[in-house]
Order: sequence, then C-alpha cells, then structure tokens
Amino acid sequence: MCINGKPNRRITRRRVLYMGLGSAVALATRQTKCAITTREREKPNILFLMADQYRADCVGAEGNQAILTPNLDRIAKEGVLFRCAYSSVPSCTPARAGLLTGLSPWHHGMLGYGRVAEHYENEMPLMLSEAGYYTLGIGKMHWFPQRTLHGFHKTILDESGRSETPDFKSDYRQWFQQQAPDLNPDATGIGWNEYAARPYALPEKLHPTSWTGNQAVEFLQNYNQSSPFFLKVSFARPHSPYDAPERFFKLYETADIPKAVIGQWAERHAQRGKKLPLSTWRGDLGEEQVRRSRQGYYGSVTFIDEQVGRILEVLEKRGWMKNTLILFTSDHGDMLGDHYLWRKTYAYESSARIPMLIRWPDNQVNAKRRQILRQPVELRDVLPTFLDAAGVRFDAKRFDGRSLLDLARGKTAGWREFIDIEHNVCYSPENHSNALTDGHFKYIFHAFNGTQQLFDLQTDPGELHDLVADPKHKETLLYWRRRLIEHFNERGEPFVANGDLGLRPKGPLYSPNHPGLKEKT
Repeated sequence: MCINGKPNRRITRRRVLYMGLGSAVALATRQTKCAITTREREKPNILFLMADQYRADCVGAEGNQAILTPNLDRIAKEGVLFRCAYSSVPSCTPARAGLLTGLSPWHHGMLGYGRVAEHYENEMPLMLSEAGYYTLGIGKMHWFPQRTLHGFHKTILDESGRSETPDFKSDYRQWFQQQAPDLNPDATGIGWNEYAARPYALPEKLHPTSWTGNQAVEFLQNYNQSSPFFLKVSFARPHSPYDAPERFFKLYETADIPKAVIGQWAERHAQRGKKLPLSTWRGDLGEEQVRRSRQGYYGSVTFIDEQVGRILEVLEKRGWMKNTLILFTSDHGDMLGDHYLWRKTYAYESSARIPMLIRWPDNQVNAKRRQILRQPVELRDVLPTFLDAAGVRFDAKRFDGRSLLDLARGKTAGWREFIDIEHNVCYSPENHSNALTDGHFKYIFHAFNGTQQLFDLQTDPGELHDLVADPKHKETLLYWRRRLIEHFNERGEPFVANGDLGLRPKGPLYSPNHPGLKEKT
C-alpha cells in the first residue's frame, strides 16, 4: 500500500523530496518451425510492468515536476528512458496485439479498435515459456476470448467489468464478491470512458489497483521454482474511471498540475454550445473540469507507482533485482483535454506517445545506466527485447521490432528512422488518421478528407502550431507525405491511389494479415 510496502511509509510530497527521487533523472514443434535456440547462460527473470492509458509525460523522470512517481523514476535512473516511444495504434486492443507479436499494425492485422486474434505465429508468453520461463499474467490482458492464454501458464484477470461472453467473470470481480458480497464494485459511479473524477467510494483495499499489486507481491513472495519467471503485471488504471483513493486526491489538491495545451488549429474540437455526454471524445469542458480530471488521473498514476514500489521491494528482499530485467510501458496515452480532445486513438503526443523505461540485470548487459535515448521506439520492440534478454536466438525478419537493449548498448546503426502511427475510424468518421514521426517532425494525414498536419516537435512539443500552411516548411511537408506514400507501398489501394495518398472514409479496420480473417477465408 505504499512506497516500501509498509503502511507508515506512504507516498507524500515531503517524503519524495526527502528520498531525492522526485526530480531524479529529470532527465518444441513451434521451436523447430521457428528455429529458436537459447544461448547457454543464466536467464534473467523478466518483470513486465504496464499500465493502461498512461501518458508519457506523467513520469517524474520525464521532467514533470508535479507528478510523484519515485519508483518509476528509479527504473529510469538505473536504466534507460526512451523519450520517443510510441503506440502505433493508440487504443487498447491493437496496441496489445503489437505487444503480443512484435509486429507492426499491418502485419499483426489490427488498424483500429477490434478483437485481438485467438492465435498468432508470434506470441510473447508462448515464446518465453518455450525458452524455459514460468509465465504468469496478472491484471488486464484485453484479449478475446478473455481466458485465452497465448502461452501463459496462467492468467489472473482484471478486465475492468468487461464481459465478452455471458459466462465470464474476471478473477478480480470474483475476489471482490467474496470479500464484499454486499457492495458494488462500481459504486464510485463513473463510466469506463468518462471524464468525471472522484475518490474511490469503497475501502482502498478493494480497489483494482490494490488487488493487482497484491497479486504480484504474493506471487513473488511465494515463487520457488527453479526456472526463471516472466511476470506481466498489467494495471487497468490510470484509464478512466479517474477514481484514485481519497488520499491521492488530497496529494494533488494544491499541486501545480499542467493545464491542457490547446493548438491554434484545435477550435473545431471545442464543440461550443453543444450538450456533451460524460463519455465525449471532444469538447471544451473548461479549465476547472480539466484540472479535476487530471487530479484524479495523477492520483491513479501515483497509486500505481506505489504498487510498483511494493513489487520492487519484494525483488530486493529476495535478492532478485540483480537478475531481473524490468520494463515499464503502456498501451497508449490519454488526451485529458489537450486540444479539446479526450480519451485516445489520436496521433497527437498525449495519445500516441507512451512511457518506455527499461532496467537490465547486473552483469548481463554492457550498457551505461541513466540514459535518455531519442531513437523512435514502439511496442513492437518489447518482445524482441525480452527474447534478447533471455538469450533466445531468432530470425530478425520474423519481427518488425528490434531489441531495445541494442540501443542501450549503443548499437544504433540501422535503427528505424521513423515510426508509424494510425487508427481506423473511431468515435466519429472524421477521427481516422495515419502519421509518421522521427521524434523531430510529425506528419499526420487525415484519411477521412485528406487534410494534413505537420508539427516540429523539437520546438513545439505541445503541437500547438500546425506548419502545413507555412511556406518555409513546404519541402518538409512534401518530404513526409512521400515517406507515408512509400510506407503504404505494400498495402496498395485504398491507402495509395494513382501514386498518391488515398481517401478512406470507412476503413478498413483489419488488414489481410489478421489471423482471424485468414481463418475465415
């Protein structure tokens, strides 16, 4: 329940400053088929931490002086923070398909919010279990069917009240019913995609963030197998509802939480004079509501960080920090009112840019710690990173991703020059785009009507100034448009038409490579 797992050592601003962490680092048949072999050396444990809908700028190590994340800051300080990490399809399920497979959107087949396929050739838990790991997933997986394992020996699920089939009830909901049979797990009264924020209405011990942390701690305390473990701990927050316990709301009561950034181009999303639903995807809700939403969101972030601290403490006590690879990331971000937008799916930084922190075991990676790297990286890189750490040899052509440990080692030659971002129609037909970024410039093509945007992220990280109409950037705009056309060459129509970018007002949602489509044909 606290930074070191002790009730009297909860996160407070004074304590973070005292610790010196608040501003630290501101800165088998299948094996035969796939030709996988393992180097003869001790394999590290792998701890994969992720949170849902977690913005990249909500880590203290990113330079955010308002947010309290001492435990994530520690991971960054003892490893690498990747400043230009992105989610290529920034919504829950397609992002998780990229994580699972190590593939780009076109190759894993999900171009927007749909269903993760039941089977893939590449599956992270299966490949690690075949490499000798005991594999466990805790928290939100967001797969279909929901009890699909994808090679995990076991999953312990919190699916945020989501029930894809009539007979499904998550492990968290079953536990909650046993603990509090007379209470409603949704008593706080906020929907899963609403902007409202208020303190959790029930005892803190019943919160899904507490439950997820407890499950991870219990596993680590009791693990006694001879094989290394691959543990995925997937928190369902800070995704809405923004319902952190009361003490976290109080923690940010007077904090200087950054205001929403509003681009000169964003007025069309303000929706002035319209009555907007609580689950709106856009609209000017006013500074007061933005701050309240962010107060709840920041509270949820620090609540998660506290659970991360408890997990790290168990690793310390068991002597495993020196032999455990730790990676933290998210599936996508959260606009939180930036540019009058809410939720996710957009190519803008608040939605598409994600935290990516990695800390490697002692004596296993010859690399400098406390690095901040700016090469464009993506969720597709996580699986190759884990295989690299585990000593698994594989054909690099099997993945679109590459090992992040190569970048940590300084092996930057041949790294991708840019990363692709896209999302099929969601919320509204006009919310449908493709983008490219190298961390300096970002080019966005709106597939509904063909409009473009260009941002210089080095001078304008908030994406306030659209440079499309600026004559000084005419050649830059043409350069990035040509790059996107080249990126679409393997796709053909309707992505490219007559040698130029084509309009796609209706999709598609899946590419021909989606395994579910292949099984039907």
